[in-house]
Amino acid sequence: MALTGRAALLAALGSIPVGILEPGWTGILAVNGPLALACACDFALAAPVRRLVLSRSGDTSARLGETADVTLTITNPTGRPLRARLRDAWPPSSWQPGTEVESSRHRVIIPAGERRRVTTRLRPTRRGDRQADRVTIRSYGPLGLFSRQGTHKVPWTVRVLPPFTSRKHLPSRLARLRELDGRTSVLTRGEGTEFDSLREYVPGDDTRSIDWRATARQSTVAVRTWRPERDRHILLVLDTGRTSAGRMGDIPRLDASLDAALLLAALASRAGDRVDLLAYDRRIRALVQGRSAGDVLPSLVNAMATLEPELVETDARGLTATALRTAPRRSLIVLLTTLDAAPVEQGLLPVLPQLTQRHTVLVASVADPHIAQMAQARGNAEAVYEAAAAAQAQSERQRTAEQLRRHGVTVVDATPDDLAPALADAYLALKAAGRL
Repeated sequence: MALTGRAALLAALGSIPVGILEPGWTGILAVNGPLALACACDFALAAPVRRLVLSRSGDTSARLGETADVTLTITNPTGRPLRARLRDAWPPSSWQPGTEVESSRHRVIIPAGERRRVTTRLRPTRRGDRQADRVTIRSYGPLGLFSRQGTHKVPWTVRVLPPFTSRKHLPSRLARLRELDGRTSVLTRGEGTEFDSLREYVPGDDTRSIDWRATARQSTVAVRTWRPERDRHILLVLDTGRTSAGRMGDIPRLDASLDAALLLAALASRAGDRVDLLAYDRRIRALVQGRSAGDVLPSLVNAMATLEPELVETDARGLTATALRTAPRRSLIVLLTTLDAAPVEQGLLPVLPQLTQRHTVLVASVADPHIAQMAQARGNAEAVYEAAAAAQAQSERQRTAEQLRRHGVTVVDATPDDLAPALADAYLALKAAGRL
């Protein structure tokens, strides 16, 4: 029980503070009889906190940068009205800076036997699961002289999903995909493995493509046309080792990789390809397999939500072995990792032939935009030194990329804002070249 400001004023006017009445209760023993009676009545009329019944409802997920509303229902089963202030506590990353006090604190008045709802609006600043901590309630008497305080644990979890900011590039890439499909169908009439349509026979067509049943139903000879098989397999491999923790601009390298992977997954699933996900450093952090086209994107987003960089060196041999088990037949393996010389030369290059022998491999890496800015710096000695250092770093990345290309690997190296569309363009280029 806490001593309120009003009680302190009354104590100064006509009471003598005594201190602790009993463990956990602080109050006043007053020599003024009417005041003592008023304080006792105020305390007695304050609704008990521990008997309140609390429950939650509302959003269970939200994209990073968006809001999530969680409703708290407070039921007052006691015979006294509840006049209270409450604080709905969540982790600090559940709020934008400076908004916690406004969003998490509420005033309620609940008559005896009734219930009320209050809504806490979260705006998370990090991916992952955000779990409610506790609800602290301070119940006041009608005079506001004394209060009872207690806490309730009311579990609730809000999963903060990747923002998928690159979705704005999806319509233009889908338009290019439709153009590509149209050109592919025209170029491969009479070939391929997937039936496309029927058309009238023209001299020079392969007679094995004639559909005799369709011909019997019409007055002209009908020929089957085909298109290449659409059900290709794509395995997205996310490197979650220590290099993924490096910050590229305002976000970690891993977050930029997640965004690029989501755009590619959305595009590939629309193209009729099967998409799986593997996140790995020294063990499997996430694995999504066998999802239908309509379910693959929600499954990937949900799996990516809780991924965090691990401060360990990635086991390239373990990653390669796991990828080969996950993709037993020929596939496009998209490895989102670093192009730093040491991890590639010591880890990836020795095991790369195991992947390229059976699969088409594409390596995508996030370039630091600050390096590109440094490379353009001029004007004084310090800026020139920075430009020289940036040029050396860029040269090392280009040399590492060339080493990968000599092994038949397609390499995409772009800044966080450009990586997603560049990766989608590389996928479309592979399709246009018939390598998928």
